[in-house]
Amino acid sequence: MAGQLDLALKHAPLRAPAPLFDRGKPDSGPRSQRGFMRILGILAVVVLAALPFIDASAYTISIATSALIYIMLCMGLNVVVGYAGLLDLGYIAFFAVGAYISGILTTVLGWPMWAAVPATILACILAGIIIGGPTLRLRSDYLAIVTLGFGEIIRITANNLDVTGGPSGIHGIPTWSFGDWSFRDGLELFGIRFSGTILFYYFVAFIVVTIGIIGLGRLARGRMGRAWKAVRDDEDAAEAMGINTYVTKISAYIIGAVWAGLAGQLMATHLTAISPNSFQFLYSALILMAVVLGGMGSTPGVIIGALFVSLAPELLREFSEWRFLIFGVLLVVVMIFRPSGLWPATAVLPWLRSRKPRAWPATAPIESLGDDGLNDPGPTDAGPARASAGDPAEDEEVRR
Repeated sequence: MAGQLDLALKHAPLRAPAPLFDRGKPDSGPRSQRGFMRILGILAVVVLAALPFIDASAYTISIATSALIYIMLCMGLNVVVGYAGLLDLGYIAFFAVGAYISGILTTVLGWPMWAAVPATILACILAGIIIGGPTLRLRSDYLAIVTLGFGEIIRITANNLDVTGGPSGIHGIPTWSFGDWSFRDGLELFGIRFSGTILFYYFVAFIVVTIGIIGLGRLARGRMGRAWKAVRDDEDAAEAMGINTYVTKISAYIIGAVWAGLAGQLMATHLTAISPNSFQFLYSALILMAVVLGGMGSTPGVIIGALFVSLAPELLREFSEWRFLIFGVLLVVVMIFRPSGLWPATAVLPWLRSRKPRAWPATAPIESLGDDGLNDPGPTDAGPARASAGDPAEDEEVRR
């Protein structure tokens, strides 16, 4: 009997079992999580595009541009802290690297700003490898202290070098130019005059919205993003499952460094001047606070946190000396009542919480494979159990 069974299994075709029911496509309507986030993203793009037509003052456009650069910085730190779980207190160092590299190349060597982008990316990759190579073998508080030290090293180095301008920094950083035309010249489309500040605002908005939000969001849902989250949840378990934790962590560190460097280049162009005082530890803490405040690992949460941290001091400017106190109180209140962030990664829309789970059809019973005795499934555990219910002697016999 056993030989016949082995022979039958040997010649049996191997194929995956067909699904018992059709699950259908995932819901992408406006009442689903994915559909709602897409609609919210489209509305955000529309608001960004309409802001210069609503209020095109230099102050509003300047504040909006700074807020977008803060969003870019926070999204880069979200890769390091929110996805990979690496506590970095010296993240502003990569911001400084991008700003100084672009400033030196455009003012000293006369490069156009677009040509300095590859050099900025390469410099940030090298800085990420140099800083992250020896430090990412550490964990928790030890990693935080070492990254804090590297952030201060970059600032002090820039403060003592002649090529970086020393304490005075670099001034006269040019804007983006393409041939004989630059953002400073402005542009006229359909009878509407766009100034240089508005054009730069659109440029920053395009980079942040299209590349930042969409690109990093898809990266987080991919294979690398799942590896980052596995390392964040339990590094030992991730390594036991075959994930190269060191390569995973340094990849997150390098990607975060590149985003910070590009944001630094945009900020240098926006302000036209940089100095070592612009890259103090306070700004690293402020960016980290924005990520934690909005929700680590959550793209909409990080955007909300960056907007809150960058715009709240400006909105409270009318209170003069009290605005920083009010800003601190608001932060404390948010952290008390929303400890996971304003929009955590596990957030569920309110109308989805009360939705009843979808009822799947019951699994069909297992039928006999044939009429012969070889394919007879035989007695199941439920049969003797039902037959022996109420008789302790038969129950003992079944257990034997």
